[in-house]
Amino acid sequence: MADALPTCLLDGAFIPTSEARISPLDRGFLFGDGVYEVIPCYDGKPFRLEAHFNRLQSSLDALGLHNPCSLSRWTELVHELVAANGGGDMGIYIQITRGTGRGRDFMPPPGLDPTVFGFCWRLSKTPFEQIERGIAAVTLEDIRWLRCDIKSIALLGPVMLKMEAHHRGADEAILIRDGRLAEGSSCAVFTVKDGDIATPPASRERLPSITRRVVEEAIVGRGLQLQVREVYRDELAAADEIWIASSTREVVPVTSLDDQAVGGGKAGPAWHRVFDEFQSIKRRETGSA
Repeated sequence: MADALPTCLLDGAFIPTSEARISPLDRGFLFGDGVYEVIPCYDGKPFRLEAHFNRLQSSLDALGLHNPCSLSRWTELVHELVAANGGGDMGIYIQITRGTGRGRDFMPPPGLDPTVFGFCWRLSKTPFEQIERGIAAVTLEDIRWLRCDIKSIALLGPVMLKMEAHHRGADEAILIRDGRLAEGSSCAVFTVKDGDIATPPASRERLPSITRRVVEEAIVGRGLQLQVREVYRDELAAADEIWIASSTREVVPVTSLDDQAVGGGKAGPAWHRVFDEFQSIKRRETGSA
């Protein structure tokens, strides 16, 4: 990820990112007591903004946190943050914590004002040839907590998994829980076998991925069939194609899994069709080139 851009959002004010200060007694700092969203932006236009803030609301509801802004106000703030950093292609991070207390108490005191923080970074345009080469992934046991449907800022599990994948020479960890595919360390996962595309269903084990929905639309848009069902470890090893999908990476082929080539070590035909349709959806909704 690129460096943070110069202007950030902190509790309703736009200030230099280098000058942003949050109390060490903030519950996000002490407990990871907060939630976040990552929103892609193309040519200065946030992509699927309402869907991201609907998911943010679900995460806030799960934690019993008050949403400090209406959807219309969030929309204004995000557009102002994008404009303040020069527009273009960027990732947008929004975080809400329960706020700052007077000490370290597991039980939150009533009446705290939530802390709202947001910043942006540039999304580089990756050459298609580089995307097409795909990434390497490894399968790892899912060590995360049991409420992965909440987009919590407590991300130690995914950090450890990503570090282990990197240690093994891979770009991504594909997580297995009780023999079933959960998701990636920070992405949704799709498999293809004999032309049949599959991805696991929504559950508390998985984040309700916005980008996954876009990929599903792209699959239907190209006349392909999708099965939403449990996917098992042995199916990963036998897959003709594997893809990952996330907000800032879009849909990327996995061409190596556990040091074995996937689909001959190159992106497959289904991925090419879905990738093209994904780009068409982006262009229709944001006008991006």
